[in-house]
Amino acid sequence: MDKKRIQDIFSITSASEFEALALEVFHFQYSNNTVYKTYCNLLKRTPENVQAIRDIPFLPIAFFKTHQVISSRSKPTVIFESSGTTSGNTSKHFVTDIDLYQQSFGKGFTHFYGPVEDYCILALLPSYLEREGSSLIYMVNDMIQNSKNPHSGFYLNNLDELKGKLKQLRAEKTKTLLIGVSFALLDLAEQFPMSLENVILMETGGMKGRRKELIREELHDILKNAFGVSSIHSEYGMTELLSQAYSKGNGLFECPPWMQIITRDTEDPLEIQSHGKTGGINIIDLANVNSCSFIATQDLGKTYPDGTFEVLGRFDHSDIRGCNLMAL
Repeated sequence: MDKKRIQDIFSITSASEFEALALEVFHFQYSNNTVYKTYCNLLKRTPENVQAIRDIPFLPIAFFKTHQVISSRSKPTVIFESSGTTSGNTSKHFVTDIDLYQQSFGKGFTHFYGPVEDYCILALLPSYLEREGSSLIYMVNDMIQNSKNPHSGFYLNNLDELKGKLKQLRAEKTKTLLIGVSFALLDLAEQFPMSLENVILMETGGMKGRRKELIREELHDILKNAFGVSSIHSEYGMTELLSQAYSKGNGLFECPPWMQIITRDTEDPLEIQSHGKTGGINIIDLANVNSCSFIATQDLGKTYPDGTFEVLGRFDHSDIRGCNLMAL
């Protein structure tokens, strides 16, 4: 797609505009992404019979572990990599236009929270800092730089220093965002409970094997009690995407205008699930135009008519269907 049309992705204002661009992106990726085209052909879903969003095939996210999923002839400038599992099997996202990623996460944050330069950004992301290739670290580092606040920065295991910084910022009444991985926020809550009533506290999920997994509600209750806040915000993103959804504390996530969540039937991956019913989460991320914008994740959730959605958990690996239709 030409650059001007790609920029239109960030100007979507209606459902009809979203659908028109989604179908255009589908046509482009079908023609330019070998992995996705092969998958679509096996499902007999081609530009000739895909007439609406519900007809578009969603590529199982597992293919990012085994194939180079790319819809551009340009060479990748950045390769983002997931944290992986004990088997070392990681997802790789080959990004050919890093500016597009910067636009997506920058405009997405501004859409929900206002200009990043209004904030002091504190990041407690030790498991991500300890490895290379994290798209989350790239995003947060860019936000820290653009905040232009001298107190913005990353924290690894220096929780005592972070405690002091939070107390200083609170005393100065500085608008502050603390974004952290779940296990590190729990460490901070246990070691240094304190009042953070004027801080936006945002978790990115994940215990990364450091702690017992908790349901989101339980995690949020612990953090709210420790820090005296009424709500915990959440960020929902992944290595394979260029966009993020956010929750401001009620367990319901919202997408920026160029992103949409659709759920699929847990038994039939090609059947779209109705609102309010638990299904597998399919993501449309139109900013991901040079990779794949239509991804079937291994997360479970519910969507609602107002466009919000919940994340309820993950498929058990034995239950994942539709991921073995293609062997290249």
